[in-house]
Amino acid sequence: MKADFGVIGLAVMGQNLVLNVEDKGFSVAVFNRTAERTKEFVENRAQGKKIVPAYSLEEFVEALTRPRKILIMVKAGAPVDAVLEGLYPLLERGDLVIDGGNSHHDDTERRIKEAEERGFLYLGVGISGGEYGALRGPSIMAGGHREGYELVQGIFEAIAAKGPDGPCCAYFGPGSAGHYVKMVHNGIEYAIMETIVEAYDLMKRGLGMSPDEMAGVFGDWNRRELGGYLFEITERILHYKDPETGEPLVELILDTAKQKGTGKWSTQSALDLGTPVPTIAMAVFARIISAFKEERVVASKVLPGPDPALGTDREEFVRRLFGAVYLSVIAAYAQGLRQLRDASSERCYGLDLSEAARVWMAGCIIRSVLLVPIRKVLLDNPELPLLFLAEPFKSAWAEYHGDLRWVTARAHEHGIPTPAMDSALTFVDAFRTERLPANLIQAQRDFFGAHTYQRIDKEGTFHTDWEAVA
Repeated sequence: MKADFGVIGLAVMGQNLVLNVEDKGFSVAVFNRTAERTKEFVENRAQGKKIVPAYSLEEFVEALTRPRKILIMVKAGAPVDAVLEGLYPLLERGDLVIDGGNSHHDDTERRIKEAEERGFLYLGVGISGGEYGALRGPSIMAGGHREGYELVQGIFEAIAAKGPDGPCCAYFGPGSAGHYVKMVHNGIEYAIMETIVEAYDLMKRGLGMSPDEMAGVFGDWNRRELGGYLFEITERILHYKDPETGEPLVELILDTAKQKGTGKWSTQSALDLGTPVPTIAMAVFARIISAFKEERVVASKVLPGPDPALGTDREEFVRRLFGAVYLSVIAAYAQGLRQLRDASSERCYGLDLSEAARVWMAGCIIRSVLLVPIRKVLLDNPELPLLFLAEPFKSAWAEYHGDLRWVTARAHEHGIPTPAMDSALTFVDAFRTERLPANLIQAQRDFFGAHTYQRIDKEGTFHTDWEAVA
């Protein structure tokens, strides 16, 4: 039997995608560098299914119908290049290779050029939803050769999550557009997660609330305007009890968070573009600081600070905390979408941002009810510079910015760090300020480096001999 589709890499994500594709009526050839993994998968999960195991790349390629459609699901970086090195000599012109990992966009651009030189089609595809999403319906963000996407569009739309506006799958543009959209998705994910954990910290240390009590708060928010996957799982995590001790499991987990690189890449790219994404950046830095556990333990005994107990009415604080979290989450989406807009212009992607909002509505980690009004705003005004400038987000800012200011002020008074909320507030305050103090920065730069400046009262570029004036 010749298979319709091929998958290289049978870790859990790869296996679940194979099962998803097969379940939608397509036959799938599979290969893993370790033959034992392939054998185990076939014996335990692929019995009776239209799945063709292969134990060499040659056998794998031969098992596929032409033009071959091959999805690579291995770790980003050198492992992808290693697979391509072995695969390319076996392919024929017109075959399609798809990288479904979190590859860096520059790597994807390089690989697309190499594929073109060899006569192959290439897609860089971001797949979000984790192991469960891979099996039941992920969000799929594709970029690269459009004719390559057309070869697999039917398969992708069949396996993708189904949102209110159709399959959560789209072609975003040439080159690395798909991987770039997925990278920014992950940056937004970092920012929302950091906002959630700051709310958790304020309720835990500031208000002395138990995990079950906090779960109730997150559950309430999840049934309101903040409804979304990350709030849903937070409620479930806080309710979960450790089977061994009976204690809330979350309180037994070491407080050091890891990051795989996409949040960092998103921040680095934003700096290269000159796009402000402070909430995403601070979420990355918060994870980095969390990794300094031993140093933090020492510092906690050396550096004094105020009592974290907020000493305020719990009901009022939780009510106002909702507004602070709501605006911070909107800021995360606003910053990520602005980055996509700027990257599209810089990198000639031709992105449709309303499609990003649509594809993120189901299957992915940042899926949220907020994406429905976000998409409408972007459909009405594709060139909107910032979400907060349009309804309903303009009214949300007017209603809740006082709560965000109040919550962050209480946090600072009691020594509880809130970098995501702080940066969200500062970002919008800076964006809405007609005259910022950057005029003094320009004067300083001209003083020590003769970098020149512009004036508000006349045209031209100017330099002052500040030492002579002094």
